[in-house]
Amino acid sequence: MTQITAGMVKELREKSGAGMMDAKKALTEVDGDMEAAVDLLRKKGMAKADKKSSRTAAEGLVAILSKGTSGTVIEVNSETDFVAKNADFQTFVRNVSEKSLDVENKESLLEADYDGKTVAETLTNLIATIGEKMDVRRMEKLSVNDGAVVGYVHNAVATNLGKIGVLVALESTGDKAKLEALGKQIAMHVAAAFPKYLKRDEVDASDMEREKNVIREQALAEGKPAEIVEKMLEGRMRKFYEEICLLDQTFVIDGETKISALLENAAKDVGAPVELKAYARVQLGEGIEKVEEDFAAEVAKTANG
Repeated sequence: MTQITAGMVKELREKSGAGMMDAKKALTEVDGDMEAAVDLLRKKGMAKADKKSSRTAAEGLVAILSKGTSGTVIEVNSETDFVAKNADFQTFVRNVSEKSLDVENKESLLEADYDGKTVAETLTNLIATIGEKMDVRRMEKLSVNDGAVVGYVHNAVATNLGKIGVLVALESTGDKAKLEALGKQIAMHVAAAFPKYLKRDEVDASDMEREKNVIREQALAEGKPAEIVEKMLEGRMRKFYEEICLLDQTFVIDGETKISALLENAAKDVGAPVELKAYARVQLGEGIEKVEEDFAAEVAKTANG
């Protein structure tokens, strides 16, 4: 039997929005399996589906750079927001971003030349100078044969630098200026709507089955007959796709048009068909677990030391 800790209960409450005792009971019932506990709470109607947290778990900067038919987004982490505001750190991130257009992945980026040294060596020197751990965490690159790759930084702290960076790759032979304006709007949508997939056929099979299972259990718990439940699945799954697939989402700027329809409608204005080939959304600290210090305990420890 897995010991259910206060930290596990806290994590489940943040993921699900459930009460403390409900979270603890759910974890106990599934022997500490966090994902199974979330599903259990959802089936009992005690949790919100796919609750997203706006909290970031690391400091630093996200940088974007797009030129014509290619673009990159990189994340460089630091330990504190104070360092993220440091001019030397920002210069480093901006310079590394410019070099990222000439490589294909993070590994090659770290080996790229930076004033006679590699990016990795320059970063090591910067760490020694500033005295704080830093890391070039990730890089994504998008390109199209003809069209435009457009970037957007949400709440930019400086040109092309911020905490959320988005790239959108549009394939089209149409007017490039109008294509870039369209790409900017879609990139703003991606920053706000947080799609998990581009289109339905990219959705992971396990994600689909997990959602179907939750929907079935919820409906059966409400007393609906099994045959009715299966008919309900189609409509409920359509809503599921509308939440996680970019092409199925409703454009946040007008609140009415599907992104797929937005692209179809844009063809006339751009002068040629427009295809959304790919997108990338990088949020600072996403997926990094950050240890939260108990300030009162820290003060007490210092006083007693």
